[in-house]
Amino acid sequence: MSDLHLAQVNIARRLAPLDDPIMQDFINNVERINAIADSSEGFKWRMQDEDKDEGSIIFEDDSLVINISVWENLESLYEYTYKSGHIDVFKRKKEWFSKLKMVHMAFWYVKQGYQPTFQDAKQRLDYMNINGDTPYAFSFRSKFTPEDSLNYKPSI
Repeated sequence: MSDLHLAQVNIARRLAPLDDPIMQDFINNVERINAIADSSEGFKWRMQDEDKDEGSIIFEDDSLVINISVWENLESLYEYTYKSGHIDVFKRKKEWFSKLKMVHMAFWYVKQGYQPTFQDAKQRLDYMNINGDTPYAFSFRSKFTPEDSLNYKPSI
């Protein structure tokens, strides 16, 4: 059993301010989607909404919605993302968010109990934008293991 868990970040650029009617149905679903995550098998932690103002500063963009969470493993995150009630809202993302030209999602391994920061998340996304999927930062396309990440030396 690994002493590492899977961290993830995903970002999305809003089509309008959060109080705009365009965003209302997204806002109305946030609490429900968070509750699904919180009760999902393998879920460990997520960045709370009250902590997210710092993300605008780190990412230098206040139009981004930034989600950071930690999961037991890649399989539990996949189950939540694509096989839970989350998928109903996920399929509607074009109603609320514009397409980003950069990588918008990254996974990496962290020690159990570690709570990733916005700086951690930005660093992984930036690395992935330059280097593609590596054991340092990857997507569902690449199923890197905790052991892969321990053996990888990023070119930072």
